[in-house]
Amino acid sequence: MKISASYIATLLVVMVLMNTYPLLESQNLAFQSKSAALLGSASAINTALSGLDELTEENVAQAVGNMDTRNISRAIVTDPYGKVLFDTREAGNASGRYVFYNELVEALRGNQAMYSAYKEGAFHSSAAQPVLFRNQIIGGIYVYEYDKQQASMLENMGNTLITISVGITALVLMLSMFFSRQIAQRLGNLQTAIRGVREGAYNQRAVLAGHDEFTQIAGEFNELVDRLQETESARRQFVSDASHELKTPLAAIRLLTDSILQNANMDSETAREFLSDIGNEAERLSRITEDLLRLTRLDSGVVEEAGLVEVEPVLDRVVRMLRPVADEKDVELRISCGCGVLVAATEGELHQVLYNLAENAIKYNRRGGYVHIGVDPDEETTRITVEDNGIGIPEEDLRNVFKRFYRVDKARSRAAGGTGLGLSIVSDTVSRRGGVIRAENLEEGGVRFAVTLPCVKREEAEEL
Repeated sequence: MKISASYIATLLVVMVLMNTYPLLESQNLAFQSKSAALLGSASAINTALSGLDELTEENVAQAVGNMDTRNISRAIVTDPYGKVLFDTREAGNASGRYVFYNELVEALRGNQAMYSAYKEGAFHSSAAQPVLFRNQIIGGIYVYEYDKQQASMLENMGNTLITISVGITALVLMLSMFFSRQIAQRLGNLQTAIRGVREGAYNQRAVLAGHDEFTQIAGEFNELVDRLQETESARRQFVSDASHELKTPLAAIRLLTDSILQNANMDSETAREFLSDIGNEAERLSRITEDLLRLTRLDSGVVEEAGLVEVEPVLDRVVRMLRPVADEKDVELRISCGCGVLVAATEGELHQVLYNLAENAIKYNRRGGYVHIGVDPDEETTRITVEDNGIGIPEEDLRNVFKRFYRVDKARSRAAGGTGLGLSIVSDTVSRRGGVIRAENLEEGGVRFAVTLPCVKREEAEEL
C-alpha cells in the first residue's frame, strides 16, 4: 500500500501540473496575442484620425467609417470628455452618450491601456489609446473583442487533457497495483523464508523466479542459509565430539576411583598404578580442555597482533622439548633452517604449529625412523616442511586430517594421547596469519606437512 500510495501521489502531482500549467500558459499566450492585436487596431484607427485638430461626429465617421473593423467586436471614438463620437456597434449604439470605461478613462489621461480576461467561456479583451494633436489630447479610442471561438478551443484542450489524464491515471493505477502486488508477494516470500530460518528451519529456502534484484537477494539469502546450515552442523558435530572426548577420560577417572573406593584391601602397588592411570587421564583431560580453549579463541577472532618472529630459536626450543620423546621411540630428528628467517606471527603461534606437527610426526612414526624439519624462505613466503618415513596417512583421509576431532586410526590415536584437535589448531592458526597448510604422502613412505607463511626480510624488519 505504501508503494502504491507513493505512485499515486506522484501521479496526482503530475496530473495537476499537466492540467493546469498548459492551460495557464495558453491563456497567457492568448492574452498577449489579443492585447497586441487590439493595440494594433487602435493604432490603425489613431493613424486614420491623425491630422485632425478637432474630433467631430462627421470627420470621425468620414475617417473611420470605411475602415475594416471585422476583426474586433466594437470600436469607439470619443472627444476629450468621453462623449461618444463614433461607435461601430449597431445594436445599442452609444453615439452622443458619455462612456467611462476604465481603459478609456486611462487613455483620456494620456496613457495607453489594455485589459484581457477569460470568463464565462469567452475571452474579453479591450485596449485604449489617446488621440493627440500637437501633443494635446483631443479624444480617445476604445476597442473591444469578445472571442468565444478561441475560448472554445482552450476549453476543448482542457477537456482533452482531462480525458488523457483520466486514462493515464487509470492505467498507472492498475499497473501500480499489479507491480505493488508482485513486489509485496516477492517480499512476502523472502520474509517467510527469513522467519523460518530465524526459528531454526535451516532447510528453508526462498524460491523466486526471474532475473531481477529480488531474485539476486533470494540467491544471496539461500547461500547465506547454506553456510548457516553448514556452520550449525559443524557446531553440533563439534559439541558432540567435544562431549564425547571429555566424557571418555572422565568415565575412566570415575571407574578408577570407584575401583579404589570399593576395594578396601587393595595393595599399595595396585593403588599406585590406579592413581597413575587417574593422573594420565587427568592430563589428557587437561590437554583436551586447553585445545578447546585455543580453538574457541581462534573461532572468536580474538588473536594477538602479528609481530616479527625469528624461526630458528623457536625451532631449536621445540626440538629440545621433543628430543626425549624422539629418543624414547628411537626416532632421529633432523633440522635445516637458515639464520635470520622472519615470519609475521606471534612466537606462541609459531611454537604451536612447529610443536604439533613435529610431535605428530614422532608419535606416528616407526622405530628407527626419522623426522625432518626444514625451513626454506623465498622472496615473499617461508615454507616450513615436516616430513617423516612413518606409517603415512591413507589417501582417503588426507583431506580430512585438518577437521576437528578427526582421527585416521582412533584406537591408535587415543593410545598415543592424541585429542584429534592438534592439526585443526595448526590449520586455523596458519589460515588466520594468511598462510596455507597441505599434507601429502611420500612415495617412499611417510607423510609431509608443508606450511607456507608470509615472510619478512631482515632489511624490511629493520625499517619497521
